[in-house]
Amino acid sequence: MTIQQFSFVIIGLGLLSACKPKFDTPDPDNGNIDVSNYVALGSAITAGYANGGLYYEAQQNSYAAILAEQFKLVGGGEFKIPHVSPASIGVGSGNNAPSRLGDRTDCLGAVSLGPVKIASQGDILVFSNIVFNQGPFNNMSVPDMKITDANVNGLSNPFYQRMASSTSSSVLSDAVFKNPTFFSIMLGLDDALNFAIKGAASGSLTPVSGSAGIGFEASLIQVIDQLSSNGSKGVIANIPNIRNLAYFNTIAWNALKLDATSAANLTSFYSSLDGTTFHEGDNGFVIMDSKNPFLGFRQSVQGELILLNTPLDSIKCHKWGSLIPIPDRYSLTLSEIDSIEDAINAYNVILKNVANSRGLAFVDVNAFFEKVKIGFIYNGVNVNAAFVSGGFYSLDGLNLTPRGNALLANEFIKAINAHYNSTIPETNAMKYPAVIFP
Repeated sequence: MTIQQFSFVIIGLGLLSACKPKFDTPDPDNGNIDVSNYVALGSAITAGYANGGLYYEAQQNSYAAILAEQFKLVGGGEFKIPHVSPASIGVGSGNNAPSRLGDRTDCLGAVSLGPVKIASQGDILVFSNIVFNQGPFNNMSVPDMKITDANVNGLSNPFYQRMASSTSSSVLSDAVFKNPTFFSIMLGLDDALNFAIKGAASGSLTPVSGSAGIGFEASLIQVIDQLSSNGSKGVIANIPNIRNLAYFNTIAWNALKLDATSAANLTSFYSSLDGTTFHEGDNGFVIMDSKNPFLGFRQSVQGELILLNTPLDSIKCHKWGSLIPIPDRYSLTLSEIDSIEDAINAYNVILKNVANSRGLAFVDVNAFFEKVKIGFIYNGVNVNAAFVSGGFYSLDGLNLTPRGNALLANEFIKAINAHYNSTIPETNAMKYPAVIFP
């Protein structure tokens, strides 16, 4: 190669290099917020509850913990969590053990992959292992906590009792004592969810109006005013529609599969009762409905929900949903769904209005969970709301996998960056696992 030819090659390489696209990623910057002392207030999802229980690894992978890690890139400090011991299996709200994915045998002897409890009972010593002396904590989130519970003595909730600073403290007072420079709030879901997961058969929805501790709006304003009393800024999230949660959309309303003979026999049986007819193939389950006059049961219709905790062996082997109506606590009728959705819609209007009036960032979690239900591609991987396989929901169908939490943390980051002129980097959610297969 001559010197002239070599010169042309060098010039050509230079031109090619100049044509390469440049991706300018802004340097991490905190904008006009101070995240050095971040406090998170929420319920189960924020606390790191997953797979039906609270345990160390799940706490480490809550969206709040992931968000705190990203904050460290722009001046964030230590994020203290009221950890369950790493040696503990953890515990759920019903003193149950968390679940893992494994082989399970149904009443017909068929083996399939599904959620199985890792022990016959959860580690109830978690509740007596008091950790308040390790505080004050940055993650002041408590499973089963309604927004109306935030500023009342919460010692009746064992998840708070283990971390409470005193016998007269509240979650809110402990959070305020931490003197946060920045806060996040994702409260309100349990104000509807604690009613919905019981099939609307017990409990009640939190009313919109009423004083703090009774009504949703006054309770939220009290939380915001006290957390921001030192001038701190923050972000508020709204809450998802229950139809977007795997817990409510995994078992289809018409998953009663019948052959021609069984359909004919059931039709004959019900002909003298309410005239319900059945056909070969998919049929609506028979459910209890106290509003159905005289009989108290009827066949479910499209749009109604069968809950994930419905005992499937009772359907397969004990005639639930066909000869025996599914008990009320395992289903939601259209009218019950309407009342729950009306409440959530009202809560979300309040959450948005309060965020606007207080100048706080706002995360539309409801829209994001709707996006998950539809499904989307993230870094080449399909994420959706399908139970087990969707990658977003943990094995309780309500709370999230570590990957789901990372994706949710990114939604918080987007909202914070847009509102406070910050450039906090999003996390790579693919670093975090979804449901782990054996």
